Amino acid sequence: MNNNEINNVHPNFKWNGVALDKYDLLRLAYDFIKEGEDFERITGEFILNWFNIDSFITVSTSGTTGEPKIIKIDKKAMIFSALATADFFDLKSGYRVLNCLSTNYIAGKMMLIRSIVLGFEMDFVEPTSNPLRNNSKEYDFVAMVPLQAEESIHELINVKKLIIGGAKINENLRNHLLELPTLVYETYGMTETITHIAAKKISDKYFSVFPNVTISTDNRNCLVIDVPKISSATITTNDVVEIISNSEFELLGRIDNVINSGGVKLFPEQIEMKIAHKIQRRLFVIGMPDDKYGEKLALIIEGEPMVVEDYLFNDLLPYEKPKNIYFIARFLETKSGKIKRKENLNLI
Repeated sequence: MNNNEINNVHPNFKWNGVALDKYDLLRLAYDFIKEGEDFERITGEFILNWFNIDSFITVSTSGTTGEPKIIKIDKKAMIFSALATADFFDLKSGYRVLNCLSTNYIAGKMMLIRSIVLGFEMDFVEPTSNPLRNNSKEYDFVAMVPLQAEESIHELINVKKLIIGGAKINENLRNHLLELPTLVYETYGMTETITHIAAKKISDKYFSVFPNVTISTDNRNCLVIDVPKISSATITTNDVVEIISNSEFELLGRIDNVINSGGVKLFPEQIEMKIAHKIQRRLFVIGMPDDKYGEKLALIIEGEPMVVEDYLFNDLLPYEKPKNIYFIARFLETKSGKIKRKENLNLI
């Protein structure tokens, strides 16, 4: 694949209803940088970087478990990622899609590249919490973060296929999504894998990996990903998984978050899933130092103090029940909206 192929714009590509070629996109990028709002300026800079002579772009990681870092991603790998997404989700040229994710991050960048490479008719909007507000159009394919899906729940009836990534889908949102005619997938991936390398329907338990993806685990039982067309090196994650088959795995939780209480390993993500739909606020569980058990389980809830009745924990095993409950007016978050667990614990 040479630079000419990278610079190709599919003849069916449209931006907000208007057919654009490479030079039209470059003119649009200059206009965005000169006169656009912040989200448009960022997009304009990315378009210029995509069509420059470099074989790579630079991207910031999300900073979920540490400070964000800048990494280089090969443009060819981004095109392979776009093609893999089309293959897995059966996406066709001419599909109408919505790009409502910030192009400051890889997910928004890839929605744009998929549209350019695959020939989508892309509507480009500001990445707000409810990007479908006052929009009654029908879309074949949309990507969102959980907050956007939650805020757009009534409008999602006009979306045929929706992928959700960037953070865990809580049980309350999952139940609402299951009531829709929309085909909804939860995706698994990260900046280093150029967004998703696996996905599952929200009614399913296991993630299915994309074509040409090989999975294994290390000695911590954390997922190891081999995607030669995306990365020349294997990618070792901090996500504890159970490998079901060569193409399926169950995500248990992050190794960073695992709580060891009296020798019992607790995965906060699994506990949170059991109680999130019963407490209509954002929350997380985390380990706190304990003289007897090493760590004890604490529940942190966003907002003003409230009464938390014991029956809300009926679905939990005895060792999964929180020993302490704390409240924080507003959670500290990463720029991409993920909760900073340890930083929030430090506020208590």
